[in-house]
Amino acid sequence: MIRHLVALRYKPDTSDAIKSGLMGELEALNDHIDGIVDFQVRPNVSVEDEMVRGFRDLFWFDFRDKVVRDVYLADTVHQQIGARLVDALDGGPEGVLVLDFQI
Repeated sequence: MIRHLVALRYKPDTSDAIKSGLMGELEALNDHIDGIVDFQVRPNVSVEDEMVRGFRDLFWFDFRDKVVRDVYLADTVHQQIGARLVDALDGGPEGVLVLDFQI
C-alpha cells in the first residue's frame, strides 16, 4: 500500500469553507478511482513553529498500490482539484509538500 501524504500552507486569507470544500472534492475521488483505500484530513498540531514553516494542514490517501497512485496522479478530475488547491496556497506550488511511502 502507498500512503500519499500532502502538507499544505494556505494563504492567510483562505477561508475554512474553501479548505473544507477542496478536501470534500478530494474525498469524493474515493468513488471515482478504484483502489483508494482511505482518505484522511488532519491539522498539523506541532509546536515547532520554525520547523513547520506554515504547513498546518495535512491530508493523505492510502492507495492499494503504485498503479492506483499513478492513476490518481494522471486523473483529470484530480488535476483540476489540485490546480484550485494550489491557487489557494501561499506561494502556489511552494505551499505544498508531497511524500509517498509504502505502508
